[in-house]
Amino acid sequence: MVLEWLSENRAIVAAIIILLLASSFLVSIIYGVQQTRLREKDQVFGDPERTVGGWFWSICGVSVLLLIWFYFSWGAARAFFPQAANELCQVGKLHEAISPVTASLAIQSRYSKSKTLLVRNSKQLRELKARLPVDAFLENDKVRVLKVINNTQKLINMMANPDFVGQKTIREIEKVKSRFAAITNELKTPLQSWSPSQKALQQPSWGISEPEIPMLPISAKGALFDLVSSEAKSISNDFLGIRNLSPIAKDLISETKAMIANLKKLSSASDRDPRIVKTRADYMKAVDRIFKRIDDGKIFPASVMTDIQGSVRTMLQQLEKSKGALSIVEILFFPGGDIIKSRTQCTEQGPGRWLPKPTDVVATFLTLANPDVENGGGYKGTTLLWWKWLPISDVVSLLVPDGLVDLLPGDYGTLNKQGNFQPNYKDWVLLFAQGDVYLGALPMLDGHIWDSLFRVLVAMFFGVLLGVPLGIYMGVSRFCKSFFDPLIELYRPVPPLAWAPLILTIFGIQDDGKIFLLFMVAFAIMVISARTGASGTQLSKIRASHSLGASDRQILRYVILPNALPEIMTGIRISIGVCWGTLVAAEMLAGTTGVGFIENVARTVSDYELIWVTILIMGSLGLIFDLMMRWVIARLIPWRGKG
Repeated sequence: MVLEWLSENRAIVAAIIILLLASSFLVSIIYGVQQTRLREKDQVFGDPERTVGGWFWSICGVSVLLLIWFYFSWGAARAFFPQAANELCQVGKLHEAISPVTASLAIQSRYSKSKTLLVRNSKQLRELKARLPVDAFLENDKVRVLKVINNTQKLINMMANPDFVGQKTIREIEKVKSRFAAITNELKTPLQSWSPSQKALQQPSWGISEPEIPMLPISAKGALFDLVSSEAKSISNDFLGIRNLSPIAKDLISETKAMIANLKKLSSASDRDPRIVKTRADYMKAVDRIFKRIDDGKIFPASVMTDIQGSVRTMLQQLEKSKGALSIVEILFFPGGDIIKSRTQCTEQGPGRWLPKPTDVVATFLTLANPDVENGGGYKGTTLLWWKWLPISDVVSLLVPDGLVDLLPGDYGTLNKQGNFQPNYKDWVLLFAQGDVYLGALPMLDGHIWDSLFRVLVAMFFGVLLGVPLGIYMGVSRFCKSFFDPLIELYRPVPPLAWAPLILTIFGIQDDGKIFLLFMVAFAIMVISARTGASGTQLSKIRASHSLGASDRQILRYVILPNALPEIMTGIRISIGVCWGTLVAAEMLAGTTGVGFIENVARTVSDYELIWVTILIMGSLGLIFDLMMRWVIARLIPWRGKG
């Protein structure tokens, strides 16, 4: 119940969080400045101790990051102005309603649609006239084709001339202009005594469900915009029905259309040549295509459309005035985008679309973290992170290869004379190795996160176990260095994803393929790190150890290994990061569980909230790994940086 209340009241929760973050930011700044002044006299620049204990600056950085996230995701707008999105949705309805008109006029673009059509089609007619195929038409047909082109150009010029605009067209344009003026006056008068309908009040709040923004108006200001948008849609439909076709233009269109139809049917002396036939057909098709763009009468003289364009501009200016404080909210709290009405819903465009609000991401994460898979928890039938009873026999089957059983003395059981199978000790051992013997169960972590963690931890374990000794011996042995160095450097520069298709093809999409891929990554890094640390040991320390009578094993244990530990620990930190990134990519290529698998599915369906959840999970786990490594380094090699 608590989670449901928090989910339904995300705006209130976000407002509280934003205020807390702002307070934390201010307090951390004040406290940090005070601490800096107190410590600046005790510690000089470059002293490593200057970087210790700056937790207040961490709070400051996290607060700034989250505040930026709330701002650019429009989370702050939803927190403090929850009705703004609904009102902007009604504004979007009006913009959508008049879009056919604004697209035809020089309002949303530099040039009107009429000018664009006139210039483009005139240019194409000139090009067609210049490349008239000589061999494709007879002489008489060439004359008729040129006349069709000239008639089309004449029709364009006629439509662009105010003297050829009919009185009916002028009256229709004037009517549209006056109706837009009426809408402008209507926008000047707010609705009085208006209250939202019961259906509007029952709509989910902004961002709680799909569609994300409630469509029905819930404020008097939004209701006014919704009302005029219905009228504007009717005006736009009437505007689209206006045609600039004078009687002379109609006669010219009929004449030209008949000529084009006849030219398409005509044959020539070169009809036996398929190339000539195709050239003539393509040319006439291009001529007809341009003519059909013109014969619908959608080109208007600029002087005729000046008044209606001014009327629409005035209406849009009044719309901005009627928005009042909503304009300020839109500018300050809806950065980089707008709310667009498209078909049957209003959607966030810009960062509000691809950058989900923090509270929405948390709500998605809590849904994934719910272990009750049957009631919508988890993802694709698997929990995010939970536990299960793991049969011990499954662990045994993983650790004990069946091939070891084949090495035992004796043969497997056979059938007796009655046709019954008689197993012997070797058959029982095989059942044990295959995990077919119940040995009890242990509690074990389970879920997408654990599957990813398990793959990284196993690969890191074997990478460190095998890579560190080899790297150290490469740093002290000419044979090891010369023998293994070419092998390591041959595959190390190759990006891990280049190996992924090959390894996944060999091992399949199960865990062993992904673990082996990660092992290759970790192994190379650990070898290089350990070799660098071992070969960087100061020669004076080694000679001093020899002079004191230390054996090779003692020098390796007490001199070379401690000297290599800083590099080894750094290598582990780097390996974890690279392995984590490689694992997610491998899970995206092939897999049915894991964090990368979740992100891959979310990517295919453009589920931005889920994508950000996986990104934050990966980042959080990476940070936890790194903090653990810092703690281990501080305890294991406390002398680092103090030599």
